[in-house]
Amino acid sequence: MAYKISEDCAACGTCIDECAVGAISAGDIYKIDPDMCVECGACADVCPIGAIAKAEE
Repeated sequence: MAYKISEDCAACGTCIDECAVGAISAGDIYKIDPDMCVECGACADVCPIGAIAKAEE
């Protein structure tokens, strides 16, 4: 199950540099493309405010 960025996202850019497959796109709230996400968790590990978590089914 892919990771998802919540509305708590501060758009700081920390996660986008950690994504090895380029699944994160910038914006007011960053977004993760679930079809590209390989579920490695690197983005969630570096998010300073904990706005990234595994998406619920």
